[in-house]
Amino acid sequence: MIEMQNLKKTFGTGPSRVVALDGLTLKALDGRVTGLIGPNGAGKTTAFRIVYGLLHADEGTARVDGIDVGAARMLAQRALGVLPDVRGLYPRLSGREHIRYFGELHGASGAELERDIDDLVERLGMADFADRAAKGYSRGQELKVALGRALVHRPHNLILDEPTNGLDVMSSRAVRTLIREMRDAGHCILISSHIMSEVSALCDDLIIVSEGRVVATGTPDELRQQTGTDDLEEVFVRTLFQNRGDAA
Repeated sequence: MIEMQNLKKTFGTGPSRVVALDGLTLKALDGRVTGLIGPNGAGKTTAFRIVYGLLHADEGTARVDGIDVGAARMLAQRALGVLPDVRGLYPRLSGREHIRYFGELHGASGAELERDIDDLVERLGMADFADRAAKGYSRGQELKVALGRALVHRPHNLILDEPTNGLDVMSSRAVRTLIREMRDAGHCILISSHIMSEVSALCDDLIIVSEGRVVATGTPDELRQQTGTDDLEEVFVRTLFQNRGDAA
């Protein structure tokens, strides 16, 4: 399970001060795909970076399987697989070498690691480029390697930021199938996506955020009922509009 409790984070000071998170509180449960959705600048990526230890919250706590990320970052990271918004590949390493390197960082080694890498190469459709240097990879190829890095140590919890952005139809379908399989095996999966059709197809629970705080939660059907529309994109728009009206 991934938990965030009263997370607050600001950047800058004085007139340039930006409030990224304003008391963000949420839970993503085991055996569920939870979608964290919101407009650009809502705080989603900042929240993710706090959970996987790249940023420190000004206030509040983030936990992975009950482990306080601020107090035991390395221990929490072992239970977490991350597909970040920036893929960050080393241009001289091949896709297979990237995945192996991240597996070894998490303590995997030997024949078992190599079997896991081979399985990911096959399942993510990487066979035609896995042994080629990453320089010159397409966005889709970069994403597949980044997904492989996130999954290679068999984490119980996953954070996936735009998991199919840049993939073709067949590759997107394969990734969605993989996510569902992991959910059905009891994993906790927290995703962010701007593709409402993907959110609708994948997510068991939705958390809508705006201006660094949660403004609505529920299953897709519950939110459709609350807003009186079957269109999930319209659910999103109406929720944000209502929130702004309340704030005014």
